[in-house]
Amino acid sequence: MAAHQDLIASRAADGSRVGRDDLDVDHGASGAQASRAQFNQALDALIGGDTLVITTLDRLGRSTQNMLALADELRARGAGLRVLNLGGGDIDTPTPMGSMLFTIMTALAQMEHEIKSERVTDSITKRKAAGKNLEGRPWRITDSQIRSALSLVQGGTSAAQVARDLAMSRATFYQRSRALIDEPMASTADHTER
Repeated sequence: MAAHQDLIASRAADGSRVGRDDLDVDHGASGAQASRAQFNQALDALIGGDTLVITTLDRLGRSTQNMLALADELRARGAGLRVLNLGGGDIDTPTPMGSMLFTIMTALAQMEHEIKSERVTDSITKRKAAGKNLEGRPWRITDSQIRSALSLVQGGTSAAQVARDLAMSRATFYQRSRALIDEPMASTADHTER
């Protein structure tokens, strides 16, 4: 569990302890997703006087409009909101000052997201124009190692065991093997013809 999640688990806004059962963490779920199981469970569990604690504004919602609607929903239920990356202080959304601060910060968070998206798109466009590789990180297992592993499979070793020995999933092993079998191997063909 990350340090900011430990902070959430160890104390609430008023200093009281929060039990692990009260902690809902969406692992790998983006605020851009409309449905997030743990987040929805946390919202359903809120009652008047509770405080929803989130690590960053981008975890809260997809857009400024979405986050403001959520703030209105929390206000209607009598629940508070605390965002840890805003200095750890509470944003008291029912007050005019808290509402203004929340609105400004959500607009800035959306702008930051849009700027990041533009930068990624521009970078991809520039790399394509320059003819650079967009394949991602290099493979840890070389094609030569996959070919050797294929010969083990042809010799009777199970594909699952070979994949485990290579520290890769069986699906990845099959995918990489098919790619090698499907591509013409000129050097291998030349070698077998001699």
